[in-house]
Amino acid sequence: MKRVVYINDRDLCLDSFCDNKISNTKYTVFNFIPKNLWEQFSRFMNKYFLLIACLQLWPLITPVNPASTWGPLVFIFAVSASKEAWDDYKRYLVDKQANEKKVWILQNGVKTQIHAEDVHVGDIVWLRENEEVPCDLVLLGTSDNQGICYVETSALDGETDLKTRVVPMPCLGLTNELLHKVKGLIECSGPDNDVRRFDGNLRLFPPFIENDVVSLTINNTLLRCCYLRNTEWACGVAIYTGNETKLGMSKGLPEPKLTAVDGMIDKLTGAIFVFQLVVVLILGIAGNMWKRFEGHKKWYVKYPEKASWFEDLVIPLRFELLCSIMIPISIKVSLDLVKSLYSKFIDWDLQMYDEETDTPAVATNTAISEDLGQIEFILTDKTGTLTENVMAFKACCIKGVYYKNTEDPELVHSVENMEPHVIKFLLVMGLCNTVVPLKSNSGMLSYKAQSQDEEALVSAAAELKAILIGRTIRSLSLNLLGRLVEYEIMDTLEFTSDRKRMSIVLKEVDSRRLMLLTKGADEIIFSLLQKGQQVKQIAEAVDVFSQAGLRTMCIAWRDLEESDYHIWSKKFREASSSIEDREWKMAEVCDQLERDLELLGVVAIEDKLQDGVPEAITTLRRAGINFWMLTGDKLTTAVQIGLSCNLLLPEPEGQALYVQGKTEEDVANSLERVLRTMRMTNTEIKDVTFVIDGWALEFALKNHYDSFVELAMLAKTAICCRVTPTQKAQLVKLLKDCDYRTLSIGDGGNDVKMIQEAHVGVGISGHEGQQAARAADFSFGM
Repeated sequence: MKRVVYINDRDLCLDSFCDNKISNTKYTVFNFIPKNLWEQFSRFMNKYFLLIACLQLWPLITPVNPASTWGPLVFIFAVSASKEAWDDYKRYLVDKQANEKKVWILQNGVKTQIHAEDVHVGDIVWLRENEEVPCDLVLLGTSDNQGICYVETSALDGETDLKTRVVPMPCLGLTNELLHKVKGLIECSGPDNDVRRFDGNLRLFPPFIENDVVSLTINNTLLRCCYLRNTEWACGVAIYTGNETKLGMSKGLPEPKLTAVDGMIDKLTGAIFVFQLVVVLILGIAGNMWKRFEGHKKWYVKYPEKASWFEDLVIPLRFELLCSIMIPISIKVSLDLVKSLYSKFIDWDLQMYDEETDTPAVATNTAISEDLGQIEFILTDKTGTLTENVMAFKACCIKGVYYKNTEDPELVHSVENMEPHVIKFLLVMGLCNTVVPLKSNSGMLSYKAQSQDEEALVSAAAELKAILIGRTIRSLSLNLLGRLVEYEIMDTLEFTSDRKRMSIVLKEVDSRRLMLLTKGADEIIFSLLQKGQQVKQIAEAVDVFSQAGLRTMCIAWRDLEESDYHIWSKKFREASSSIEDREWKMAEVCDQLERDLELLGVVAIEDKLQDGVPEAITTLRRAGINFWMLTGDKLTTAVQIGLSCNLLLPEPEGQALYVQGKTEEDVANSLERVLRTMRMTNTEIKDVTFVIDGWALEFALKNHYDSFVELAMLAKTAICCRVTPTQKAQLVKLLKDCDYRTLSIGDGGNDVKMIQEAHVGVGISGHEGQQAARAADFSFGM
């Protein structure tokens, strides 16, 4: 549903949208008791204890005081309810603190300080450096003359690197005085939880600008819970508030996890109760028969002459109370106490403390500690978990010539001699990115990048004297061998998981030459090249680097004609202004420009293994624990990392079986072939691992689920590459449905789904941020 927001006009927006009050509490004052009791009595053991307690209220069938059962039962439930109430109260205090935070907005052209909860859609909010963004905003102005500001989004997506946000072109250059008077409207889609996408259009009312429509993207927004960094001030118009913000739409408390012991106790309680019913039925029938035929003859029993309708229930219920000792109520108290104490030993474990980051191990979920000793499958991310996620430029191949590193004499000589292909290669490395260069007070240059590999490429280019020294909203400055070269940024074709590439259109200021710089996955870049261009040498280099466990990225270039570019640019503007299906339309237009590319070469980036990973995997596998690696990286790199960390054993001790294919038929045939091999080798000593990519996995899970389940049950190790966060969670659920106990471990925002899906989720506080650690049951630093 489309949303229309009037800028700086509260009267038109006040009644249309919710306020900015946020609530993350699970209960309210009115529903706490019934909702909490419902949750507690969802377990069979608690229902059983309630039944026994209710029976003891009937004096005719019990010789003991009901308080002997009701007292402990009420105490246990009160303790559990108090813990829930305390946890929820802490959430309420956090909400209250956020709602009552002071923020500055414009009211009637004057800056006014109000509570954050009183911000409404359409208000212009002013932020100062290091302040938290109170709601989702479209940026209107910043203290930077180029309309740039920097935000930290670690609380939103777990990424610690600063991101660049830019003011829409119509607002660029507006003074403080004009920003106080600005009027206009924003058309955008309704609230959603996609923090990486925003589609909207902006139109300012005269006299600021004529009614030109300008498209808005996520790069023009400041989202709630981000922090303004390295920018004196910024202002924006509120577009989503309260629980309708992107963070509010994606929130939610994870479902409570039931441990194997809890599940076993519930089943045993049910079985014992059934046994009790059988015993009670037999003894109750026998007791009533004795009462009818013999009991009335005994003068000391004193049965009444005329019995009530319920008399036949008295003896069976008495036997039920006598048998209730089979399930002691103390078992629940003991279990909860032991679990809480056991989790504390994890918190106190100094061997799990990371001195470098000053991060201790934390047991967030104290109720599932015993599951750590019953894990059957470990599913792990690769980058940042098995590897360090500290990227470094390792090697490259330019037009078939191999270079070892940035200190390679041949590469340095080629740069100094200004060889055209090498210079083009360096320009793509240094300019095709979103990296922000920052200068310290001492004059030292550093880079802030949204990804580790981008920073590695820019740093490598700088070592080869192609130094990125400045970036604004519309320009780039490069120091190339001591000569300053200025570039005008015409368009940026952003990276997406579907496109698997990024491009930037630049115009050199001096020569006015237009160029398209592209980098991306080899299988994508190879399909976009000029006809007849030889790719054999570069393809071989990709294989060589991948087999060495290095991440690869192809580099390409295209010179553009001014007339062709202007025709394409008009289509690009129309696609980027679309509210519906914008991403698909933009991708289609981008494909029209990203063609007839000149392949320059390939870069190889190293991501080292964490210390002790091979030894740890070997030990866990000897303990009988199966190990799966789930990664978004390419197949060859994933396999090589699997070999180096002992997940995949080399021939002849081990064997890798590949499930591949681009069509459903190909995947079905490949899956059947691998299954036949697995069945035959299952009785052999050889260690067999199956390898599957995301494309084949989609077909397997959708159309050949039973066959894939059989494969999963036969395989002790697996490598799944090019998989999405959703596919990671699907694989965890598949193993859970097969009654295996699972543990997922990861360090990035893309690992949260599988961490929450697993019986035990472990998060690492690493280079990809804190989101995985916050979502996990257990976390530690690395």
